[in-house]
Amino acid sequence: MLLIPAIDLKEGKCVRLRQGRMEDDTVFSDDPVAVAGRWVEAGAKRIHLVDLDGAFAGKPVNADIIKAIVTAYPHVPVQIGGGIRDEETIQGYLDAGVEYVIIGTKAVNEPHFVSNMALEYPRHIIVGLDAKDGKVAIDGWSKLSKHDVIDLAKHFEADGVEAIIYTDISRDGMMQGVNVEATARLARAITIPVIASGGITNINDIHALGKVAHEGIMGAITGRAIYEGTLDFAEAEKLAESFQ
Repeated sequence: MLLIPAIDLKEGKCVRLRQGRMEDDTVFSDDPVAVAGRWVEAGAKRIHLVDLDGAFAGKPVNADIIKAIVTAYPHVPVQIGGGIRDEETIQGYLDAGVEYVIIGTKAVNEPHFVSNMALEYPRHIIVGLDAKDGKVAIDGWSKLSKHDVIDLAKHFEADGVEAIIYTDISRDGMMQGVNVEATARLARAITIPVIASGGITNINDIHALGKVAHEGIMGAITGRAIYEGTLDFAEAEKLAESFQ
């Protein structure tokens, strides 16, 4: 199981939000490239980037910083989400060296877009499903849709996407523990890998996810916990890798 450090970008800085609210942010660094280097040195095998400004603007805003991170650490795969709404953006990121692009709101609103992109860019498309009480949220978590998360995940699996990132938005940034049960339920329902996100607080969450990793959970994204120090990334990464 991979432990994937998150770098959320807002106005060129590394921040964390609580439950996706742009007004409730904590700035952790003015140098996201250096932050990426910190996690690479601690053993990260993949980096999760989010263009928060892009998610709300509907187009890339922090692309220069993202390219700088990819260029600085070319041996570490990067996955990027936030504001990816057209093929031009996907092509631009892949050309810049990003390994995986994450489609979120657009995937829910226009599922055929995912189908087309998975066909055009095989092995590079990940769908991010952010949910609360089993229903998928869109538009930077500001709206809840009527879509069931498992039904949508099965649809995108059939389209050939590489993986599903599942975020429980009631837990994200709240340091209340990961929703292991809901994540495992989704992983059991599909055959493509699931990446857990939202709520990881300490080493106990890594243990809990690791116990069900064999059901299809290939990784977990962590943010606030590694910035605030309730989770030692290097220690947790080694533990995560021990689970198959």
